[in-house]
Amino acid sequence: MALLQHLHILTREGRLNQDSRRKLKQVHHLVQFIEKLLRELPDTPEGPTLADHGAGKSYLGFILYDLCFKPLGKGTIWCVETRAELVESSKALAQRLGFERMRFVNSSVAEATHSTELPERIDIVTALHACDTATDDAIRFALHKQARYIVLAPCCQAEVATVLRKHKGAALADPRTGALTEAWRHPLHTREFGSHITNVLRCLQLEAHGYQVNVTELVGWEHSLKNELIIASQKDLPRARPARRLHDLLEQLGLTELQERFSAA
Repeated sequence: MALLQHLHILTREGRLNQDSRRKLKQVHHLVQFIEKLLRELPDTPEGPTLADHGAGKSYLGFILYDLCFKPLGKGTIWCVETRAELVESSKALAQRLGFERMRFVNSSVAEATHSTELPERIDIVTALHACDTATDDAIRFALHKQARYIVLAPCCQAEVATVLRKHKGAALADPRTGALTEAWRHPLHTREFGSHITNVLRCLQLEAHGYQVNVTELVGWEHSLKNELIIASQKDLPRARPARRLHDLLEQLGLTELQERFSAA
């Protein structure tokens, strides 16, 4: 109760407005998934490590620390956020609450990948609605840090839709691809199909790096692509087939210029 009031999710009278209720429901649903993953990690003297990208006001980090890390008595959470004022306010709140194993990094996801402020390896990487290509940066961060688990609630990513739109005319005129291109001929479908394909490519990319991938829904949102939840577990699975499928899908959809974005190497 006290933590939620500090986070301004609850009023001083202990009340929730509609927006706060939705936000709390989302975060608690995500915490349930992450809590299970934390239990799967091997026990170490230093405890689990978790990095949350696009942390914002660090609601997820604070609630995870309070429910999981504080009772454990070890482990560290890094909250990565680009807005300096949110980083500073989160630091002050963590100090006030005595959450001494929370760290706050003022950085983009891409810059954080090679930042000395974070350890060489991270057990769990999360990104809750990191905008545009930040989710893809979070995937690269997780791969670089050899994360055991990756938990993503993807957000808008217009890059794929932009490329689809750019080549739409030629693809429609080509008898080999014209029928398939009907799937994204209309502008609204281009945007929606682009978002869907983006997440399909992300899943194939993770599988091409040996991860087992599950896709489910995150409660608290109206039904849309924004409530998609991707959970990846490092299992060192065979990589050749998903890597080939990733390459073929990029080629068939005319997205070869995005090979580097969705790299299987």
